[in-house]
Amino acid sequence: MSAALGLYRLQQVDSQMDQIRARLQTIRETLENDVELRAASEHVAASKAAHAKATHALKASESEVESQQNKIDQAESSLYGGNVKNPKELQDLQMEVASLKKYLATLEERELETMVRAEETEIALNDANEHLQSVQARLKEQNRDLTTESNSLNKDLENLEAERKAVITDLEKTALDTYEKLRRQKHGVAVTSMTENSCSSCGTTLTQSQHQNARSTDQFFNCPTCGRIIYAS
Repeated sequence: MSAALGLYRLQQVDSQMDQIRARLQTIRETLENDVELRAASEHVAASKAAHAKATHALKASESEVESQQNKIDQAESSLYGGNVKNPKELQDLQMEVASLKKYLATLEERELETMVRAEETEIALNDANEHLQSVQARLKEQNRDLTTESNSLNKDLENLEAERKAVITDLEKTALDTYEKLRRQKHGVAVTSMTENSCSSCGTTLTQSQHQNARSTDQFFNCPTCGRIIYAS
């Protein structure tokens, strides 16, 4: 086996390992990302607070209406109870009852408004809870699938690491050093193939002489443009 072929096989293994590691990193970041879940939870908390405030306002409004109605009942009891005979006092009571009823109408309007608000916040809270449950269910399924994929990828990575060790045993140290140096310089791709007399990585067209050199088993041939080692099958 030529050194170029050995390095090309090593490159294939390393490229697969790079892809797996990148995917594993993405999976880890996705599993650790709780932004959506946190936002949904915070929305539920805010909706609960709004509903609690609206409910408290409704109870206060209902209490005011009840208190005002009691005042009217008491005033009307005095007015129609027969105990008050003085025309002036009766007139004053009539005016008081009218005033109390007028304010009662205002309080009942406020009560209706707070009732509507309480209903709206209850609907909003229910919607927020349903959204949170939906997010939790979807993320649970997503995370289960990602965990399964992660376990599978880690096994693939172990197999590739074993394969890499086997490939390396057939390579000379100088060749391996050259490869590793190029890997660092060329964004992980030190060895590329030749496609239709062109470098597969940068697309440079090779001359006939360069083509022959790329096929040589005695020495490496580097692409004149990108500098990567070209393996010609």
